[in-house]
Amino acid sequence: MIEARGLTRTYRTRGAFTGERTVHALRSVDFILPKGGAVSFIGESGCGKTTLGKILTGIETFDGGELLIDGTEVSKLPPRKRAPYFRRIQMIHQDPYSALNPTRTIDQILGDPLRMRARATGAGSSGVRGRAAELLELVGLEPDGVLPKYPHQLSGGQRQRVVIARALTVDPEVLIADEAVSMIDVSLRLGILALLHDLRTRLGISLVFITHDVATARYIGAGGELHVIYRGQVIERGPTDDIIQAPVHPYTQCLLSAVPIMRGREEPGPDRLEPLAPLDEKAPADGCLFAPRCPFADEGCSAARPALEQLGNTGQHHACFHPAPRRVVGVEIQPAGV
Repeated sequence: MIEARGLTRTYRTRGAFTGERTVHALRSVDFILPKGGAVSFIGESGCGKTTLGKILTGIETFDGGELLIDGTEVSKLPPRKRAPYFRRIQMIHQDPYSALNPTRTIDQILGDPLRMRARATGAGSSGVRGRAAELLELVGLEPDGVLPKYPHQLSGGQRQRVVIARALTVDPEVLIADEAVSMIDVSLRLGILALLHDLRTRLGISLVFITHDVATARYIGAGGELHVIYRGQVIERGPTDDIIQAPVHPYTQCLLSAVPIMRGREEPGPDRLEPLAPLDEKAPADGCLFAPRCPFADEGCSAARPALEQLGNTGQHHACFHPAPRRVVGVEIQPAGV
């Protein structure tokens, strides 16, 4: 469905005190999203995940590389011809509180894109309200109790379900879920995750899941690929369960070590890494991007940038000069579907 080849995005900013600054949001990112499949991207804040999601939906542009949708390179098409491709890819925004217009009812929020789609296809608009009701039922909401309300009259979980229903108004083939549960109470997250999982299995919708939460990435990305991204570069990728159970890149191991231990207090051991120092975007980037924070880095790591290469005969790929499978002590993440 989607293939990215060497996607690159660079921002140049100028501040009164910082002067001119170059930020590499994405550095040659490659991935393939099959129809009905799932690809997850995990990493800390500022690593480029959201920028990638915006590029996939056409909200943001990219400087280099290629983006193919069903085999067509959309970057070479004029804007009007790109629209039908990007319309098939919809985003579920992170914050359901700011993603909905507070001055419009849910009936209006869902009805507007449905009417626009009806006009574009030549169909009548008489069935718009009925279709809005169907979408609300699909995402687990009662239409009669939700359609006449304004967003502030709904709970956080209900708002997020409305955001998902709005994304479905144009019958998308791909959903980009950008931290779709990070703003939701913990007690409501499982319901939203189960809904996304159900949409993927029932409707055959492909899913790009962007998160910093390893457990949710494993649940949603079951059977798909997991990409670990750091400062715009994918530093490890492969089957979701394989990477979570046996990470080989120190950064991935640090992410897993940050998962709280629920069995009781345990001191960090040789397999459980100490917390990382804060990310410094101004750190030298000549060699390995992770070298300034890596507990295993040596002088050679700062001399050259490691390329993404396959780990033996496995499906895992890594960008590290010292890959080593290490079991992260204390991490017990439930298998997908539990």
